Amino acid sequence: MSLLIDGIGSLVTNDRSLGEGPLGLIRDAALVLDGDRVAWAGPRSAAPPADERFDADGRAVIPGFVDSHGHLVFAGDRTAEFAARMSGQPYSAGGIRTTVAATRSAGDEELSRRTASLVAEALRSGTTTVECKSGYGLTVDDERRSLQIAAAHADEVTFLGAHVVPPEYADRPDDYVRLVTTDMLDACAPHAGWIDVFCERGAFDEDQTRAILRAGVARGLIPRLHANQLGPGPGVRLAVEFHAASADHCTHLTDDDVAALAGSRTVATLLPGAEFSTRADYPDARRLLDAGVTVALAADCNPGSSFTTNIPFCIAVAVREMGMTPDEAVWAATLGGARALRRADVGHLGVGARADVVLLDAPSHVHLSYRPGVPLVRQVWKSGRPPSP
Repeated sequence: MSLLIDGIGSLVTNDRSLGEGPLGLIRDAALVLDGDRVAWAGPRSAAPPADERFDADGRAVIPGFVDSHGHLVFAGDRTAEFAARMSGQPYSAGGIRTTVAATRSAGDEELSRRTASLVAEALRSGTTTVECKSGYGLTVDDERRSLQIAAAHADEVTFLGAHVVPPEYADRPDDYVRLVTTDMLDACAPHAGWIDVFCERGAFDEDQTRAILRAGVARGLIPRLHANQLGPGPGVRLAVEFHAASADHCTHLTDDDVAALAGSRTVATLLPGAEFSTRADYPDARRLLDAGVTVALAADCNPGSSFTTNIPFCIAVAVREMGMTPDEAVWAATLGGARALRRADVGHLGVGARADVVLLDAPSHVHLSYRPGVPLVRQVWKSGRPPSP
């Protein structure tokens, strides 16, 4: 069945051939979905017939958000850690081990239920494509089951066995790296498309990160990297060296880091929820954009440093705190996220794209940053279908 979404006040297509500017903006527009694909987009006056019609009544339509960075398979709660940070305690990566202990103790059903709940929560706020990492198991069996659970609910799955060194290997981190690069990857690579490493003080250094990435690439996984979140370091340089799809966080960058990103295909994925929740310095998106770097925005949903699935919130923070314009932030949260996942079928509403459509209860996409905190997502279609009640 085909569906005509008619009476669209402004339509963000992210297809320059269809409309104005980088957003491919069409005013007084219409959109035709045929099954799970976009069949047509253009001026309302030229819309072809369809089997069914939906009246947008002057509201804005945008592509579904593409959240390219999430840690959704976990158990436990870190409310106390958050409250301590809000009382002045600095953030460090050590809290991850608290979640590791809870996740190891949880059953598959509990983990699956929570993951499904977070994916559904994200969908309600307009996110139609989700990436999900492992990283809270840190044993061969727990990492494998985390990836299997992630694959049941998310669009893209990433192996993050190198999240932190687990407590049982605290005094012998190189032994843990050997485990990750051998038995753990052998068990986990068949269940993932990507490999990630937390390259940061308190986690994995340059040599360890390089060894893990090499082992993942040898097994057919594509790199992405946690880079330069807590301070300057080698993460961004390694991401570019390994032709990673994305370098995520990118908070503390040198001029050489920015130049390396600008001269590569590696996307800088910015995660404003993490800085918001840790009271850390925000990344300078303006600096990256002015240098020609491709920028994505993602939620970084995790129980410790960014417990949100809400991309509209991230858009508002990026505009207010990171130097992005409303147009740049919406592009980064849609087509930017798709670039970070090397997906050509999502993040835009050009002909042939997956029919992931968000109807806003507002006349323009600018309201996502203009009206922060207001639930503006009125209707979502994923693959051409509205979500179940």
